[in-house]
Amino acid sequence: MTDTIFALATPAGRGAIAILRLSGPDTDAALTALGAGTVRARVASLRTLRQGPDVIDQALVLRFPGPGSYTGEDCAELHLHGGRAVVEAASHALVGLGLRPADPGEFTRRAFENERMDLAQAEAVADLIDAETRAQAGQALGQLEGALSQTYAGFRRDLLKALALVEAEIDFPDEELPDHLAQTAGPVLDGLSEALNAALADADRGRRVREGYRIVLIGETNAGKSALFNALVAREAAIVTPIAGTTRDVLDADLIMGGYAVTLSDTAGLRDSADPVEAEGVRRARARAQAADLRLWVRAPGDPEGDAAMFATPQDLVVWTKADLGARDPAAGGLVVSATTGEGMSDLRAAIEARLIRDLAGADFPAVTRERHRRRLIEALASVEAGRTRLGIAPELAGEDLRRAADALGRVTGAIGVEDILGEVFSTFCIGK
Repeated sequence: MTDTIFALATPAGRGAIAILRLSGPDTDAALTALGAGTVRARVASLRTLRQGPDVIDQALVLRFPGPGSYTGEDCAELHLHGGRAVVEAASHALVGLGLRPADPGEFTRRAFENERMDLAQAEAVADLIDAETRAQAGQALGQLEGALSQTYAGFRRDLLKALALVEAEIDFPDEELPDHLAQTAGPVLDGLSEALNAALADADRGRRVREGYRIVLIGETNAGKSALFNALVAREAAIVTPIAGTTRDVLDADLIMGGYAVTLSDTAGLRDSADPVEAEGVRRARARAQAADLRLWVRAPGDPEGDAAMFATPQDLVVWTKADLGARDPAAGGLVVSATTGEGMSDLRAAIEARLIRDLAGADFPAVTRERHRRRLIEALASVEAGRTRLGIAPELAGEDLRRAADALGRVTGAIGVEDILGEVFSTFCIGK
């Protein structure tokens, strides 16, 4: 990397401050050319920036010499006034000095390539920027501090311990080593297999925190789903009428409950219909409900146990609506609410938050926060189990299986085999990172 890059690190458009970040070997030369060549390292200094005789701006300038910088290279920040003309003038001057605009994620990619962070930590930077809840920010900060990397490093240590035993039997058959040395790796692989299975079983927790917990309202037509949806999102998001079949499509709303990101979905009433538009809405409702993390089975007083009852499961949270119009049978169970008067709504929110905590909170950091991690764990587990079955039969093949498992785990943190996944990771970043 011999070129020097720059990018706007604050949102585009008018603002009080705009920050341009620079990184690369010509950073100091660029500062000197702009009139800020006497800035001390890591000290904010006020300087008048110029392009030739023309004043660009009075700005705060910070220098971060490599390798002790974010990217590991010489870096700088120009804290400009946030007008568009100022940013454009400074950018034009930098291009004239031979710098180029950064690609998405290029600053963090350089940090990874200069060993300032591993790949899992680099992903956490993007997650932290996108975080909208305490839970998302906490998970991203834990990953940035190395919690996920330490988990995978533990998996790899156990794997390499087993691989060393297998390769010792292969490479030194004539030495005075214990008989069937490769088979002594069995207990290590059994423990590793158990740990990988546990990580995969917990895989949805990290995804739900990062992407949002999906709650879907299901029920018969006119059960009060849309009115309940509006009450939960605290706005008139869905059309509510007494006409059965008013809701024809899935309506989503993003909200925060108990510190977690939630996507709440209102759906069409579940019933057979000759109307092709309503029938398509019912199909979409069923599909969305199948993928839900939690379903609210919405029922009204006197509601028959029709199609919705056949579709419901014991894990669903039963919600009886229209409490202001009539009571439901106490033996039926569930929560009683009124979207009109607000009766029972605080209890419903508390029940949802309790389910969120049950499903998303955990003492251990999740080993999976992205689909990429889950795929690698599946590959590693399959290879570990294949190697385990071959220990006493074909140690050479078992060794190859374990090497494939190590490769899969290493790709999560970037320990090995990273070139083919760098584009996948960094293409999702914003420009200034």
